[in-house]
Amino acid sequence: MNGHGTDVRDKALTLLRAGASNADVARHLAIAPGTISYWKHLDRAQRGECPGRHDPKCPRCDGRHLDRPAYGYLLGLYLGDGHISHYSAHRVPNLMIACAESWPGLMDDCERAMRAVFPDNAVCRVRKTGARNVKVYSKHLPCLFPQHGPGKKHERAIVLEPWQQEIVDAHPWEFIRGLIHSDGCRITNWTTRMVGGERKRYEYPRYLLANKSDDIRRLFTDTLDKLGVRWTMLARGSDPFIVSVARKASVALMDVHVGPKY
Repeated sequence: MNGHGTDVRDKALTLLRAGASNADVARHLAIAPGTISYWKHLDRAQRGECPGRHDPKCPRCDGRHLDRPAYGYLLGLYLGDGHISHYSAHRVPNLMIACAESWPGLMDDCERAMRAVFPDNAVCRVRKTGARNVKVYSKHLPCLFPQHGPGKKHERAIVLEPWQQEIVDAHPWEFIRGLIHSDGCRITNWTTRMVGGERKRYEYPRYLLANKSDDIRRLFTDTLDKLGVRWTMLARGSDPFIVSVARKASVALMDVHVGPKY
């Protein structure tokens, strides 16, 4: 009985059967969530309501429908600032995208994309100092992100498979948006110039993407080329790894389809 009386357990089960979540019941009764979950499991088992084995289908293995625009965005997030890991204590691997607390809209967009691509899998946010890790668990992550492998992304080849390239070609702005939202930004630069004999400050917006992987930068710039967006490479020391979009028309196009993080 876990140290709790029958009355407390009955109250919890009444709330659970009415549709309350485990977390809400745990907070309402000041009981550990694990205890609530255990009571619910026993109750469902006694009533013959235990579900079968949870086995979400995979678009690659089973032909399940794939939300292609959401996948294009999530692929950009993954290539920019995501990684897949498999902890020994967990049955399946997880995809994690790190999002700063200052960008709540990005966290929402990331979670929506994860839920659209993995509609039958668990998605959660894990609080970290100044950030949240948005995570999804699935044994089919390597199927949908075959770029996963040992080591850092910039230390291994990153090449899209034909089916991935087809999605990027069909939904290029979603892919660009994911890359900018993970490893990029929209900033305001400034310089000075002489106007009528007087030096004046001049400000202009610019999009930047910083990624050490030559392959990922190439995927980004190849897609920009197809969209008619002009870009240049910036150099930090002797290692150029920053892509800049600063031409007025190109920035305006990016503003329509991407916009700053929020």
